[in-house]
Amino acid sequence: MLRQVADGVLVHRSELLRNNTVVVQGRAGVLLVDPGITGAEMTCLANDLRGLGQEVVAGFATHPDWDHVLWHAAFGAAPRYGTARCAVFLRDLLSHADWPARVAEGLPPEIADDIPLGGFGLVTGLPAGTARIPWDGPEVRIIEHPAHAEGHAALVIGGREIEGQHVLVAGDMLSDVLVPFPDLDAADPIEDYLEGLRRLEAVAGDVEVLVPGHGSVGGPDQVRARIELDRAYVQALGDGRAPEDPRTGPSATFGRGWLPGVQAWQVEQLARTRAQDRTLD
Repeated sequence: MLRQVADGVLVHRSELLRNNTVVVQGRAGVLLVDPGITGAEMTCLANDLRGLGQEVVAGFATHPDWDHVLWHAAFGAAPRYGTARCAVFLRDLLSHADWPARVAEGLPPEIADDIPLGGFGLVTGLPAGTARIPWDGPEVRIIEHPAHAEGHAALVIGGREIEGQHVLVAGDMLSDVLVPFPDLDAADPIEDYLEGLRRLEAVAGDVEVLVPGHGSVGGPDQVRARIELDRAYVQALGDGRAPEDPRTGPSATFGRGWLPGVQAWQVEQLARTRAQDRTLD
């Protein structure tokens, strides 16, 4: 079910991974950001839009993780955008004949059969340095950064049309239920993530509503609080320490059975990388 979070901005939440699909109303239809994740959920979203008399006129993928590049035939054939790097990553993945099997390996087994892959990853890369999504609606600024995944971008929705209610769509960052996932294949995953947080911090003063890729929508007080929480987590990883974080602690309400294992794996992988770097030195 769609829920309004700001003037002209609505959110549709997926159940298992608490994904947030963002809908931005424009003059001729809506911009659809990161739609997902099961076929039934996307059908529900399409029906909700139809009930509002809205058609999809553009899409955007914040990054190339599987749960952010899905699509459904009911959304139509609107152009779907992402950063140039996001599109290159997806184009390379789709060039392999066995790409469906590769994607399927990462799907949660309990919903794998319910995730449609038709239209998966068909994202048009915007030219490098593009500042705004090209569409007939409120201004949507693109904040590209190196954290989490190749070609990751946050969006800031705001301008004259929704003055005073700027919305930050953070992609897979600033979640209240998921810990940071640095891209451990990057040359410097810790600094990349910290740089991503700095770029989000640079726009935080304009934000009234925060929509993370996973978890709860937050108000202006949550933006800087979640930046600081994510920064402390990533700095602990960089120092070789297991982070003390409420999202993996005994009071956590989500992912209690698997997030602590993810954290332990992150610490182990980074320790292994540091050991290899010392050997090379």
